[in-house]
Amino acid sequence: MRIPKTLRGRTATAVSLAAVLALTATACGDDGSSSGEEGGGKGEITFWDNNGGPRTAVWKEIINDFEKKHPDIKVKYVPIPIADVQSKYDTAIAGGGLPDVGGVGTAYLANIVSQDALEPIDDRLKESSLDGKLVEGMVESVKDAGGRNGAMYTVPTSANNGVLWYRTDLFKAADLEAPTTWADFYEAAEKLTDADNNEFGYTIRGGAGSIAQTIDAAYGQSGITEFWKGDKTTLNAPENVAAVEKYAGLFKKTTPAADVNNDFTKMVAQWDSGSIGMLSHNLGSYQDHVKALGDEKFDGIPNPIGDSGTRVQVSNPVDGLGLFKSSDNKAAAWKFIEFAASHSSNSKWNESAGALPANTEAAKDPWIEKAQPTALAAKAMTDGSTKIVQLPYYLPDWNNISKADNEPEFQKLLLGKVTAKEFLDKIAGELNAAQKEWKERQDS
Repeated sequence: MRIPKTLRGRTATAVSLAAVLALTATACGDDGSSSGEEGGGKGEITFWDNNGGPRTAVWKEIINDFEKKHPDIKVKYVPIPIADVQSKYDTAIAGGGLPDVGGVGTAYLANIVSQDALEPIDDRLKESSLDGKLVEGMVESVKDAGGRNGAMYTVPTSANNGVLWYRTDLFKAADLEAPTTWADFYEAAEKLTDADNNEFGYTIRGGAGSIAQTIDAAYGQSGITEFWKGDKTTLNAPENVAAVEKYAGLFKKTTPAADVNNDFTKMVAQWDSGSIGMLSHNLGSYQDHVKALGDEKFDGIPNPIGDSGTRVQVSNPVDGLGLFKSSDNKAAAWKFIEFAASHSSNSKWNESAGALPANTEAAKDPWIEKAQPTALAAKAMTDGSTKIVQLPYYLPDWNNISKADNEPEFQKLLLGKVTAKEFLDKIAGELNAAQKEWKERQDS
């Protein structure tokens, strides 16, 4: 296996940590290089939830349903915080202890595939009850993200979509219309701000997860619809630089100063409990808003429409379930994946999360139309009104470049220590290098 240059330092760190844990880790399971066993389809399997905490309750319900149907299989549930999931997989691949089944999103799928840790599932799927019952676009997304000749390494379970959430009560009080265009967005951010009374028009994500949100805001405003122009990314195009400069300029003018450190949890809690007009997140926080505000005080729309008259959004990761190659009970693990992606379970999970189901039957269930933001997102993705910028999830180091490696740089941008051009040039340089190396590997 040839490890990308950008991944080697992290792999070495994982190996070092794994060496300390080697005795106990080996007792827990095989490392990622093991071919595992098919097993007898019974016994215990381990499942890692890649967003442990927010979705624990619904997963436990699905596991309980599964164990009732398959009393000879027990599922050990392990919740992994979403911020730690890639490092957890890297460490387990290097030193042992991988689960039988794990939640694997397209943002880091290529990284795991490049380390030969996941079992290809194409043949299993063809013989499965899921064959022909998965949304084609999500299937294509996970195949593309896997980065290995179109093979499939995870069963898609859901897709998310960026949403601009806004407080309908605050907009009505300020005599403002819904922020359907970027011009409306900036006008509302300014008009709803009264810093002396701790009222702000917007909350910006400055902590973990800030890069994807900023990239979405850049392309949404610039109207650029392709991530690559030849072998170079368009991320640092002048139009995107201007968009990010304007977007980051909201910080401390129409946003709280605390936003510089806010991750998803803090940002959503702040919006749900405070007097802030707008929040950019995704469908996953819908239920949080309902619990905090009811369904009368807020609404959500896809990205605002740009000056070109077109709505542009970046592709969001597709979540899925992967079967790990080192599993010694693949038959039982696959039964669990089939059950979790079936109509009933997939509908139950996505209704709880407010996300878009991957199961075609679940995608037709009545709850989707009742959850207006989810219905709008589904419509925007399918009616041709939205242009999607496809992000390069197939790059093994995409998740590192678009998260931990550059989140501190975005904080520097908010604090005025770097310019928008310097910020985007740095990320673009890393992406161009990663793209070049990826192409070289494909040609070798």
